[in-house]
Amino acid sequence: MSVSVSASTLNTVLNGFFEDNSFVAGSEATTADVELFKSLSDAPNAKTLPHFARWYKNIASNVDSISAKPAEAPAAKEEDDDDDIDLFGSDEEEDEELEKQKAQRLAEYRAKKEAKGPGPAAKSMVTFEIKPWEAETDLDELEELVKAISLDGLTWAQKGLQVPIAFGIKKLQINATVEDAKVSTDDLSEKIMELEDYVQSVDIAAFMKL
Repeated sequence: MSVSVSASTLNTVLNGFFEDNSFVAGSEATTADVELFKSLSDAPNAKTLPHFARWYKNIASNVDSISAKPAEAPAAKEEDDDDDIDLFGSDEEEDEELEKQKAQRLAEYRAKKEAKGPGPAAKSMVTFEIKPWEAETDLDELEELVKAISLDGLTWAQKGLQVPIAFGIKKLQINATVEDAKVSTDDLSEKIMELEDYVQSVDIAAFMKL
């Protein structure tokens, strides 16, 4: 899914992301942080984007040392399936010792594969824009009801934003981090729409793979 977003909306999304994360990926700064840092034309506003600004200041003070970290050498290509293992060889050359070696290689390969376990779950950050029916709608109460929606693989941001639309009406903008394999954004939007006494419409303002 590809969504075109404005710079201000993207900054809001990133501010929400860095509210719960210190770096782009993992527990320490990487070249991914440097790439994002260099793509920015200006420093984030610390008043309106405090979490994004904190990350920016941290990377700005360490960008040279992060960039200087030696890149990890690509791991040697491992045999990803049993087809890469020569289990047969020439009929004329096979003997009992060769069969033992093949069985040992296969056992070692399977043990490696099991030890690795599943990789990290693919996640995305989604920014929902929720419009109420009228200006009198209590958006604080609406936010609590939205964040009460609980699904396996769903994490709501700690705080949403109340963005003015017109005629005194504001919309609720809130971020959610979802595990792609577990949470459908369509299903999540439908669950928000079930708050029909509060919600007029739900839109996805931004969608970013993590």
